[in-house]
Amino acid sequence: MLKIINKLFSYFLEWYMAIIIFLILIVFWQLLSNFKLIEPWLLPSPIDIIKELINSKKFMIYHTGVTAIEVISGFLLAIFLGSIFGLMMNLSKVLQKSLLPYIIASQVIPIFALAPILIVWFGAGFLSKIIVVFLISFFPIVIGVFDGLKNYDTDMEDLLKTMGANKIQIYLKLRIKLALPSLFSGMKVSSVSSVIGAVVAEWIGSKAGLGWIMKVSGPLFQTDRVFASILLLSIFASILFYVVKLIEINLSTINKGV
Repeated sequence: MLKIINKLFSYFLEWYMAIIIFLILIVFWQLLSNFKLIEPWLLPSPIDIIKELINSKKFMIYHTGVTAIEVISGFLLAIFLGSIFGLMMNLSKVLQKSLLPYIIASQVIPIFALAPILIVWFGAGFLSKIIVVFLISFFPIVIGVFDGLKNYDTDMEDLLKTMGANKIQIYLKLRIKLALPSLFSGMKVSSVSSVIGAVVAEWIGSKAGLGWIMKVSGPLFQTDRVFASILLLSIFASILFYVVKLIEINLSTINKGV
């Protein structure tokens, strides 16, 4: 128990300014509501948002789960295919020139314009949402892998070659390890943008998820429920970001140990 308290205290010391600013904003926000300077239907107080989360906990947990499945599925698919495409483009100039223009073009098209078409093609179920999340998460990862694999240590490669290592072994032992920081940078960007992709897809066509809640609650002036959904999305995106960061730290520690 003492270790946990010490750990929490160390986190507080590290982030105390951010925590203090956050608390000041929350208190100021609550005071504005208490003194009726802002109408509750326009901007609900922090207490009203927490009450909504408590009163509708089963409802909110279910829809958070729906969004979480969409985000994680699309994000993992983006990591898998993004890594493969990045590696392929690094290995072959022909593939690089063939694939890169289309990968860039996939990001030029606004997701709000593309999502309705995907929903028409694949329906309003999970598949269309996963594809939208994948498309918005794919680009940072594939570029992160592609750029990361360009970083190499000539001396280390020469050493591995003198020891009889082939091209595949050089990639596995050296280049992929050197590409990990760039890959994780792309993954951290995608971990946040994937949540945005899921919300956009749910907003356009869905019957479940936090994006759907925001869509149907706004016109009914249920702004406390809208803000509760935003809070849950923020928490989930933060958790996903820090999970990726934690994996990165652990892998870096292992690589240093090796």
